[in-house]
Amino acid sequence: MIKIVIIEDDPTISQMYRIKFESDGFEVHLAANGQIGINVAEKVRPDIILLDLQMPEMDGTEALKIIRSRDWGKTVPVIILTNLGEEEAPRELRSLGVDSYIVKANYTPRQVVEQVKSAIKTAN
Repeated sequence: MIKIVIIEDDPTISQMYRIKFESDGFEVHLAANGQIGINVAEKVRPDIILLDLQMPEMDGTEALKIIRSRDWGKTVPVIILTNLGEEEAPRELRSLGVDSYIVKANYTPRQVVEQVKSAIKTAN
């Protein structure tokens, strides 16, 4: 079973993705901010992480820096899932090894699942 951590502060959005990924056979773990996301990912060692950028307490960019600094997090695929356009996103994301960048408003949950499956195949 593929393990995914979804780090997203909007409970409606995270529940929508949880339901969609679980129906596709994923083991889903949710986190409401970057710090919780790091702790959850540290425990479950996911196959992939979906990461929002704009969150309270610790944003996605800061969380990704910490994830990439850990042995388990150096190679885990990370997909940015945000409503910020790529041109608005922090430039340092490229150097942090982001696998894909998805603007939530432009993708259905089904399309997000397909992007995640594609990123996992590419990583293996």
